[in-house]
Amino acid sequence: MNPMSWTPDDTTMNLIRHMAIQNAIEYEGKANPGSVIGRIMGMNADLRPHGKTISPMIAKAVVEANMMAGSKGIEHLKNILQDEAPHLLEERQKKERRVGLPELPNAEKGKVVLRFAPNPNGPLSFGHARGIVINGSYAEKFDGELILRFDDTDTSVKPPLLEAYQQIPEEAEWLLGFAPHRIVIASDRMEHYYEHAEMMLSRGFGYVCTCSAESFRELRVAKSECPCRNQESGFNMELWNKMLDGTFKPGDAVVRVKTGMDLKNPALRDWPALRMQDTETNPHPRKEIGSKYRVWPLLDFQSAVEDHLQGVTHIIRGKDLMDSTRKQTLLYQHFEWDYPETMYWGRVKVHEWGGFSTSQMRRDIEAGLFEGWDDPRLPTISALKNRGITSEALRQFWIELGVTQKDISVPLATLYSHNTKQIDDDAPRISFVRNPVKLQITGEHPMTVTTSVHPNHDSMGIRTFDISNHNVLIEKEDSVKPQVRLKEFADFDLSGQSAKFISQARSDKRPIIHWISENDCKKATLIHPSDGEILEIEGVLENHEYTPGTMLQIERIGYGILLDDCTIMFTHD
Repeated sequence: MNPMSWTPDDTTMNLIRHMAIQNAIEYEGKANPGSVIGRIMGMNADLRPHGKTISPMIAKAVVEANMMAGSKGIEHLKNILQDEAPHLLEERQKKERRVGLPELPNAEKGKVVLRFAPNPNGPLSFGHARGIVINGSYAEKFDGELILRFDDTDTSVKPPLLEAYQQIPEEAEWLLGFAPHRIVIASDRMEHYYEHAEMMLSRGFGYVCTCSAESFRELRVAKSECPCRNQESGFNMELWNKMLDGTFKPGDAVVRVKTGMDLKNPALRDWPALRMQDTETNPHPRKEIGSKYRVWPLLDFQSAVEDHLQGVTHIIRGKDLMDSTRKQTLLYQHFEWDYPETMYWGRVKVHEWGGFSTSQMRRDIEAGLFEGWDDPRLPTISALKNRGITSEALRQFWIELGVTQKDISVPLATLYSHNTKQIDDDAPRISFVRNPVKLQITGEHPMTVTTSVHPNHDSMGIRTFDISNHNVLIEKEDSVKPQVRLKEFADFDLSGQSAKFISQARSDKRPIIHWISENDCKKATLIHPSDGEILEIEGVLENHEYTPGTMLQIERIGYGILLDDCTIMFTHD
């Protein structure tokens, strides 16, 4: 049939109308024809050849739906769908309800076990918070368990940091509001990995490969089997024992999982499970482990075995680890285990931070480029906490992003907006004047000024300023303005270092600035991390009786956390 002679039937016309209405509901009376066309064509492949005929009809239906939304309201559109196409309304309502984390597939209350498995080569970073928050939130929702597992079997590429073993559980508990239910340290469980390696070798789905890395790489590319692949299990055990007793040296042999050298993905072809490490000259930093073991599991093997042993039901990980899932699934098939349900998330990039890794931060700290893991310029949990970012803000940030494989790029302002919601209601207002300039007030004016500690909470008290000596301090950049209003005080005309009192009532639209009475302030410092530097801004701070750790809103500057009586760490705008 000639597509140009095609005429839509009643079913198609109703579909167009209903989809336009659904889109108008979704976008509050601003349905988009392109969105509706894409949705209809995606649902009905048989309509694609007739796009030129259908597109004008969709455009007309969208105009009518938007006009109806404007004249009769969104509820009227919902009623139409409820009567004529309730499945589309139900679909829309489900979408509206999905705020935060999606459903966890095949999850049973009380039987969900999840894990967060960092390498302890440093404390937790902002990126780690995602794994803690999302896995912990699901565990809490389903009355399940969250395992904190230290994947610390790599002493060469990512050597563990001893203090991380204590700091990570503390930071995880701070983030979640509850402690992980179990803590597992992989280096304590080497015998389990040995046991499963020997099971592989004895059952014939693993073998000891003595080919060089380069030789095996060539075989893998050529899809050719390794000469070691068909060794008898007894001979494999002999080679395994030589790995254990030190006859072999690092690089001489690895244990491989038999998967198939013809698999489409080269990474899956007879992947390595265990290798030798030189722990004589590079011992494990945990003294109880030290040089005790020569053969160590690689992460994909160690993690797969441990997930099974710990009864993990769900794995939530980055989409860059899909190959790990594929490798581990092949291993599970050999052992006749059921692989956990798996969900993936894409990358999240924060504009202001660019690319930070724990390994690079550790090198930079050791090189003296940063003062420590809590240096306010670093995206670590300890740094964020010390700057006044709350655990609730971090949780809400990650839950809002949810679990999606889409790569996301966000500004820090997104995190800061969540933090503002958490701290603003309790943050006393305070004045800090940078580069202060003294003004002498002339004219008849009040000798004291009172203002609220918090504009929304009278119960937090008042601030009283003594101006009996007629002197106030303002910021240097404000001193050049001819007319100003000192916030919650009065209007003034400025001339040099003189401020002429005009009126307590607001007389015009002159700019409002903050200020401090000379009688009620002290010298202070505002620490401001900015563009990779730490700026120490000198000024004067309003007298107060707040304790260190108090979150403050600094007039016209932003939020900060009080470090001591006269030092504030800037948090964010």
